[in-house]
Amino acid sequence: MSAIEVGAEFGPSSWIDVPQERIQAFADATGDYQFIHVDPERAAQTPFGGTVAHGYLTLSLLPAMSYEVVPHEEEADGMALNYGLNRVRFPAPVPSGSRVRGSFHVDTVEEHDWGSQVTMTATVEREDGDKPVCVAEVVFRYYRLPSA
Repeated sequence: MSAIEVGAEFGPSSWIDVPQERIQAFADATGDYQFIHVDPERAAQTPFGGTVAHGYLTLSLLPAMSYEVVPHEEEADGMALNYGLNRVRFPAPVPSGSRVRGSFHVDTVEEHDWGSQVTMTATVEREDGDKPVCVAEVVFRYYRLPSA
């Protein structure tokens, strides 16, 4: 039986800084150099008024957020894996210099002979923002390990 129940809420996580250096490092890692992420002068002329984080950068912060606030199995008893995403939206931008944090709502828990599959809605908010910057349906698998 999973320790995580439908309807449970976890978070919010601690704030995570998203400075221009992190945005640039993400661009370097992914090859996504669209000017709205890496060119402050050009990005200042857009409706965003400056550079913004990649949506996928925001999404990539979910593991750190979830690991901090979502209960996880003891290593001796099992392991948790990110199984994937069902839906992802980026309703608002993350301007360079922002701080973001995430909360998780448990939507479904499916028990299996190997463990459980848990689907959660992850909501990432920006400090002083008026709407979420990312809403994603994330799927985790919690595997029971054989007794040693």
